[in-house]
Amino acid sequence: MLHINDLTYRLGPRLLFDHASAALPGSAHVGFVGRNGTGKTTLFRMISGELAPESGDLGFPKQAKLGRVEQEAPGGPGTLVDFVLEADKERAALLAEAEIATNPNRIAEIQIRLVDIDAHAAPSRAASILAGLGFDHDAQHRSLSEFSGGWRMRVALAAVLFAAPDLLLLDEPTNYLDLEGTLWLIDYLKKYPATIVVISHDRDLLDAVSDHILHLDQGKLTLWKGNYTSFEKQRREQQAITLKHMKKQEEQRKHLQAFVDRFRASATKAAQAQSRIKMLARLEPITAMVDGNVLPFNFPSPQKQMSPPIIAMDRASVGYGDTPVLTRLDLSIANDDRIGLLGSNGNGKSTFAKLVAGRLEAMAGEVKRSSKLEVGFFAQHQVDDLDAKGTPYSHVAALMPEQTEAKKRARAAQMGFTAQKADTPVEQLSGGEKARLLMGIATFHAPHLLIMDEPTNHLDIDSRAALIEAINEYQGAIILVSHDRHLLEATADRLWVVDGGRVQPFDGDMDDYTQLVLSKAGVSDRQKKSKAAATQDVELLDAGKAAPKKRIDIGPLRKKVWAIEDKIAKYEDFVKKIDAFLGQSDVYTKEPVKAGQLAKQRNDLSRLLNQAEAEWLELNSQMEEAIS
Repeated sequence: MLHINDLTYRLGPRLLFDHASAALPGSAHVGFVGRNGTGKTTLFRMISGELAPESGDLGFPKQAKLGRVEQEAPGGPGTLVDFVLEADKERAALLAEAEIATNPNRIAEIQIRLVDIDAHAAPSRAASILAGLGFDHDAQHRSLSEFSGGWRMRVALAAVLFAAPDLLLLDEPTNYLDLEGTLWLIDYLKKYPATIVVISHDRDLLDAVSDHILHLDQGKLTLWKGNYTSFEKQRREQQAITLKHMKKQEEQRKHLQAFVDRFRASATKAAQAQSRIKMLARLEPITAMVDGNVLPFNFPSPQKQMSPPIIAMDRASVGYGDTPVLTRLDLSIANDDRIGLLGSNGNGKSTFAKLVAGRLEAMAGEVKRSSKLEVGFFAQHQVDDLDAKGTPYSHVAALMPEQTEAKKRARAAQMGFTAQKADTPVEQLSGGEKARLLMGIATFHAPHLLIMDEPTNHLDIDSRAALIEAINEYQGAIILVSHDRHLLEATADRLWVVDGGRVQPFDGDMDDYTQLVLSKAGVSDRQKKSKAAATQDVELLDAGKAAPKKRIDIGPLRKKVWAIEDKIAKYEDFVKKIDAFLGQSDVYTKEPVKAGQLAKQRNDLSRLLNQAEAEWLELNSQMEEAIS
């Protein structure tokens, strides 16, 4: 499908591609990996024709359709679904021609082609893709101009997926997605029937989607069969073999050089010595496959642990102005909790994080905090708060004004900014370096609780591994919001879901949550199909003959809802009393048996409460359908 032949390209003084070659088979799903700044996006621009190589060439079949998300977010007054539909150029052109065509033969050709490309199903397919990326029915019919840049980039991704190109180029497609959108995208790409090349630092995406890995290292391209885990294993094995060959070659060199040094001056051995000199010259040095060093992250742990819980919420509500976003929050955070916060964007994850951090006050209920609680907060949007003209050193110096310059520079070095890098203006730092600086600032005073909102954006795979190691070594509590499933699985001990105005513990692991997200997407698609079928049936009725609407008695449903609400209130009251008892600092030493029994009862009550709330939601959905 794609052939890269003897490619050379320089960016200023840097040689990004040095006679690089690779051949990608048709319908391959290729993960494109390499350190940040090595030239991955540059290769995409050359494939797209935006840049021309110095030498070499790139080629794919002339009839093949290329698709790539543009760097600029789309805009304009058009609706989201119309923008996506317009991405299928052939369909749009045929529909436009059908409006003005008069030749019967041409009209027939147009209609046959529209059937061939399944044009009648296009609106449903576009709506399904948009829904998977987080846009509900109402949002799909709003104009692009109403959405932020990040959401409009999702629409651009939806348009490229809808166009279904033969060669799909995706550059960090999950950067603008939440975890739910990422899970949907992974499931979608796994089934994609054509060739994909995806740049990503998300291990789970690369493992689930890729059947080949294209590795860019030291200006060379190497294509490996298998997913990312397989690639890592093969590369480690190759590194071991290469090191053995290097050692063997070095021993051979020493042996030949010793003979030359010993017999070069000997008349009888001079010819043999000269022969060995030529052998030495012919020995091509073996290049070591050595990965560059990755700077570690260093999150100082709190010097003194606080008694749990460090935060406790009792029927708390939080929002903006007079509008609550989250209500009935009954949660507690211990001093060693590792919590992964799940939920679609817009459901209130950031609002909850701000409440926990003390940046928002509770509108109702109560939030109790340890009196000396120190909270560190990291979010990507804080990049805008950095002094663009300042340096890592100046940011560190502002946090420790009384210390000597040596100590300030030592602290900057601990954060990963040594020597010249510490004096580099922030505006010249890479995205990963800015994230590293923000993390260093957030953890500067060794907080008891660290809140991290999408910390892996702009970090490559090796840096993400270093971040996981730092989080696991950190001794305080952590709340993580991330679309990186691997990060959550490697660090989080508990999962909380933000949905429907509530924040509740999730009884399951990431596999269970993935199944839940994908099953919801499936249900949504089925509901849309049912609704479309019903609409079509109504349109087939004779004009003026409306189908009689069957009246449904909702009295029994309403009684069931009331009964469930009473049950929920009782469960919540029991849980509240148990939490109050278990929240006492000495309960496990004074009454360990009772505490253990109550802890088990609380788990059972939480499970029953989740079941009751699910039933309540289902009954309310039935009532709404009956009324409508």
